[in-house]
Amino acid sequence: MNKIEAFRWKLFNLIRDDDKNNKASNIFDSIIIFLIILNVVIIILDTFKNLNINVRNTFYYIEKVSIIIFTLEYIARVWTAIYIYSNKKHLIARIKYMFTFMAIIDLLAIIPFYLYIVLIDNLLILRVLRLLRFFRLFKLDRYSHAMIIIKNVFIKKSYQLICSICVVFILIILSSVLMYYAEHNKQPDVFENAFSGVWWAIVTLATVGYGDIYPITVFGRIFGAIIALLGIGILAIPTGIITAGFVEQISNDKINTKKNYLKRRYIKKRKKY
Repeated sequence: MNKIEAFRWKLFNLIRDDDKNNKASNIFDSIIIFLIILNVVIIILDTFKNLNINVRNTFYYIEKVSIIIFTLEYIARVWTAIYIYSNKKHLIARIKYMFTFMAIIDLLAIIPFYLYIVLIDNLLILRVLRLLRFFRLFKLDRYSHAMIIIKNVFIKKSYQLICSICVVFILIILSSVLMYYAEHNKQPDVFENAFSGVWWAIVTLATVGYGDIYPITVFGRIFGAIIALLGIGILAIPTGIITAGFVEQISNDKINTKKNYLKRRYIKKRKKY
C-alpha cells in the first residue's frame, strides 16, 4: 500500500458512516455536528433585520469557514467512496456514491454558497438559495445514532406508511366531493367546485378546524362531524406503525449488541488459548 492509498484508507476510517469509530472519528463527528447546529442558528438569526453589521460579518465568516470544511468533507467522501463500493471501478463507485441520498444532501448543503457568488444579481434565486442552506440540518442524519434509528424505521415501515397515506388521500378527495354536493347550493363562493373542499377536508381530518371554511347545511354538519371523528382514528394509524417500528428497531439493536458482545468475548477467549 503506497502513501496515497494509506492516507485515503485513514481518511475513510475517519469519516465513515458506520459505528466503527475511533477517538479521532468521534472528534470529527462532534465538530461537524457543532458546525451544522451553529449554521442553522445563524440562518435563523440572519432573518432579524436589526442585527449589527459586525454581527452579520461574523456570521458570514463563520459560514465561509463552515463551507470550506463541508466542501472538503464532501470531496473526501467522494474520493473514498471506492471502499464503500469495493466491487466496482473507482469512477463508477464515486459516481454511484454521488447519487446517494446523503451525498445529495451534502452537495445541497454547500452548493448555495457557490451559486450565491455566481448569481448575485438575481434576487429571487438568491432567496431560494438562502432557503436551501437549511439542508445542512439534514447532515445530522449521518452523525446521530437516534437519527439513524428514525431513518431505519421509516425505511422498514415505508410500505405500510405509504398505504396509510393513500387511505388518507382517498378520504380527503371523497370528503371534498361529498361536501361540494352538500354545500354548493348554500355556499357557492366557498365550495365552487369539487376541489374547493380539499382544504376543509385536510384541516377537519387533522382535527385542527381553523373555522375559515365550515358547513352550514344539516347534511354537511353531520358529514363534517363524521369526518372529524374519522380523522382521530386515521391519524392514529401511521402513529401506530411508526411506534411499532421503533419497538422492533430498538429490540433488534439490543439483540445485535448482545451478539457482538458475545462474539468479541468468544474471540478473546480463543486468543488466550
